[in-house]
Amino acid sequence: MAKAWHLTSRPEGLPSRSNFALRDLPDGPLEADQLRIRNHWLSVDPYMRGRMNDAKSYAASFQIDQPMTGGAIGEVIESRMEGFAPGDMILHMGGWRDGGIIGLDMMPNKLPAELLASGMSPQTFLHNMGLTGGTAWIGLLRVAAAKPGDTIFVSAAGGAVGSAVVQIAKAREMTVIGSAGGAEKCAWISDLGADAVIDYKAGPVLPQLVQALETLGKPGIDVYFDNVGGEHLDAAFAVANDFARFAICGMIDVYNDGKPQEMKYIIRSIPARIRMEGFIYTDQFIDCMEEFYADMGGLIASGAVTIRETVRDGIDAVPEAFLGLFSGDNIGKMLVRL
Repeated sequence: MAKAWHLTSRPEGLPSRSNFALRDLPDGPLEADQLRIRNHWLSVDPYMRGRMNDAKSYAASFQIDQPMTGGAIGEVIESRMEGFAPGDMILHMGGWRDGGIIGLDMMPNKLPAELLASGMSPQTFLHNMGLTGGTAWIGLLRVAAAKPGDTIFVSAAGGAVGSAVVQIAKAREMTVIGSAGGAEKCAWISDLGADAVIDYKAGPVLPQLVQALETLGKPGIDVYFDNVGGEHLDAAFAVANDFARFAICGMIDVYNDGKPQEMKYIIRSIPARIRMEGFIYTDQFIDCMEEFYADMGGLIASGAVTIRETVRDGIDAVPEAFLGLFSGDNIGKMLVRL
């Protein structure tokens, strides 16, 4: 029988394993427009923390004592859904479980057989060819309208989205400053081609950002891609060029504490005429999906975009994998392999 993680209580601050329970899923014969699937890969992502609150947001809240959901790669075992057959590999939203019955509400999509045949790993559609790569591509190129010659500052550059931003920007001849925590992540970002790397664990962000700009001979930043908020966002305001564009993807620094953010330099948004825009990749993804797949697929095939995967094994490991996102356990994309 399939099992799924359920949210049993709403976290206050950083979640713990006590907020979750692994329970059996109902089983039975398939109804129309249903699939029986076996999951191979599960994604855990920072946005899921917001879904654990009882608050209005762009994604529906997880309900207490109900199965949780998220991105997953699975194999169709049985089908009563048109267009799907046993053996198909699919991307869907029935994550946080090892399998079971899903319907149209889980948005199943077959993985392109030609890409799998070319050697592309199925879990690539959970990172660079999926949510995280799409978020990086849309945020950088559509929301921030970054162009060759721009100077880009990327926070959480050692994560799945941030590392994709670094590589997409370098492929388009931009100067990239990345920020991450710890020597190992910073070394990886440098290997990806970043022109300068800031270790936020080594000291305050702003002095390091100023020093990086001086070393690169740049007057300031043209684009800030924000995954962190807090000190990183304030430092970006401090060094932004006139008409800089800020793409606000996430603020993982404040997801759990709920404290007000102190912005000393936000006043510069007026004289520098900074444009700051929060975005959700699904708002634009349908309109540019074909362009994204073609561009990102080419970058991956050429080796211009790669990923490091931090993998945890087994359905029991899902909560720990998720919580590891908030303590910096992952380099690149955090995944659970079943």
